[in-house]
Amino acid sequence: MKEFKAVHKPSYNRFEITEGGHTAWVEYDVHDGVVDILHTIVPAHLENRGIGSALVRAAYDWGASEGLCARGSCSFAHAWLRRHPDAFATK
Repeated sequence: MKEFKAVHKPSYNRFEITEGGHTAWVEYDVHDGVVDILHTIVPAHLENRGIGSALVRAAYDWGASEGLCARGSCSFAHAWLRRHPDAFATK
């Protein structure tokens, strides 16, 4: 499977991956020592390629590097955390 490089856009509180002219992103919020993914948006043209997972992992990796715990208010991010219980401290 192709590896995707997420780009952090801190002024927008999001990570993005652009592929074939389409952009997927996760939007996050940081509060009380937690990075919380609020939305995961993957256009239909980019679905089922691992892009959503790459975005969520990039956001949580960044949060961990900042000493933050992980939360997923977005259903995709919440499910991702359940599938990767040992990857991140959750709150």
